[in-house]
Amino acid sequence: MGSLGGPREERGSPSPPRPEEEEDGEERLTFHPWVRSRGGRPRDPPSTRRTLSSPRRGRRTAGARRALIGPSPVRSRPSDLAHCSPFSGSISPFYSRSFPHLSPLIPCTLHQPVNMTHAYPFLSAEQKKELSDIAQRIVAAGKGILAADESTGSVAKRFQSINAENTEENRRLYRQLLFTADERVHPCIGGIIFFHETLYQKTDDGKPFPQLVKEKGMVVGIKVDKGVVPLAGTNGETTTQGLDGLYERCAQYKKDGADFAKWRCVLKITPTTPSSLAIMENANVLARYASICQMHGIVPIVEPEILPDGDHDLQRCQYVTEKVLAAVYKALSDHHVYLEGTLLKPNMVTAGHSCPKKYGAQEIAMATVTALRRTVPPAVPGVTFLSGGQSEEEATINLNAINQCPLHRPWALTFSFGRALQASALKAWGGKPENGKACQEEYIKRALNNSQAAVGKYVSSGDKGSAAQESLYVANHAY
Repeated sequence: MGSLGGPREERGSPSPPRPEEEEDGEERLTFHPWVRSRGGRPRDPPSTRRTLSSPRRGRRTAGARRALIGPSPVRSRPSDLAHCSPFSGSISPFYSRSFPHLSPLIPCTLHQPVNMTHAYPFLSAEQKKELSDIAQRIVAAGKGILAADESTGSVAKRFQSINAENTEENRRLYRQLLFTADERVHPCIGGIIFFHETLYQKTDDGKPFPQLVKEKGMVVGIKVDKGVVPLAGTNGETTTQGLDGLYERCAQYKKDGADFAKWRCVLKITPTTPSSLAIMENANVLARYASICQMHGIVPIVEPEILPDGDHDLQRCQYVTEKVLAAVYKALSDHHVYLEGTLLKPNMVTAGHSCPKKYGAQEIAMATVTALRRTVPPAVPGVTFLSGGQSEEEATINLNAINQCPLHRPWALTFSFGRALQASALKAWGGKPENGKACQEEYIKRALNNSQAAVGKYVSSGDKGSAAQESLYVANHAY
């Protein structure tokens, strides 16, 4: 072997003498100025350094090896390791003592400590209890949510299908029919999501809708997002707007009777989506919205909907659902959101609408519960599924299968349906005042069926409703 820093020795040349002993008994070997001995003292200047060839086939001496690689390993103490973390940005004193020759190579910025984030309490015990109680009331056993928060544009599409004019009065009359359904619906509906317009409308006898709903033991909710907008730099992906002014709007909605809110974000599955940017952006938007709602005593429903558009299979949907929900709950944690005072409104895990393979209710249930178990903390009181374009009957059957799934389910698993509660009722009404009773009967029937499905006791009957089997799928659906 060649020497370190010196000419290569010829075979058969005399071997160098053994390292001398210093007064303190330590071997004298010299290398570059930055190489230090075990005691930390600089070695002799390079001009006096010796070659490292040993008498036996060029092996380095023990002293040379120690000088090259530093001192022998020292058993670390917990106190030392506690100060050395790959996330802290600081260097442990243990390493500074044990490897002094490396100290000049470490940038001084790494010695600056980085403190963990601290959650400054923004909710009192009373506020937390209020939020938790509201959430528990909404998802009490057998209860779910009526999503009557369709925007004016969405209602126009629904009314067009029954040849009804989309006027404010017609919208008020139709929703009045839903809100005034008889007491049979009371054990089925825990909360109703209002659109802004509906929150300030009244019944024929002058009673505000929020007051009417509360008298029936239901919780009033409000949609607070302002729709989706394109997300620049992505393949047609979106984010949801409406954070501007949300603090003030939530304060006013709470005064006007709303106790929970809904915010919808949308992601889609293609070979290239959802992108990491879309997942991160929508997760953080949902977390910011949830935090603002809780500051005003409003329970946030977190809705990261993955659209059923596409031909992806069940496994692909499950994978994407898990990634999205994991990001959402990471963001909620980062924003210090009180999970016991929230609800989740996800899609069921289903194959794409154009997927050639059809899956049974038990397969959908297993994939859905598995995705939730891997991502949703048990602290969340309830999961209120959206129907996602499924027919009324299909959504109810799948919800029932989810509640019969043999896996452990620490949350209430119920419904937050719009179209899957109203399709038959809307068709029965047809925009005609004389059909009001028929409309209510169809709505009550669907509410009772989904209430049974929310506890896993639904049994399909022959009387399924006028639109129970009709697909409610709308491509690239927007409220």
